[in-house]
Amino acid sequence: METWRIVAAVVLVLPGLAGVPMIMAKVRDRTQSSSSVAVSGAVSLTALAVLTLLVLTVLPPVVSWVAAVTVVAAVGVLLLTG
Repeated sequence: METWRIVAAVVLVLPGLAGVPMIMAKVRDRTQSSSSVAVSGAVSLTALAVLTLLVLTVLPPVVSWVAAVTVVAAVGVLLLTG
């Protein structure tokens, strides 16, 4: 496995794992429903896992890095608007 794939996956996963609880908190604030919070957590964690698997295996370099930077930017925006 190429080194850039591992680095891109780490850059994707670390902020992504921090983003999942933030997404769940936003859903809790808006809906006050624990089932909606659980569903949003499961969906966001599954999407992160699938995207990480794709980065590690089949996505070309440009798409992998764009995905990683997009996740970092999204988590950054969530932190700033928090």
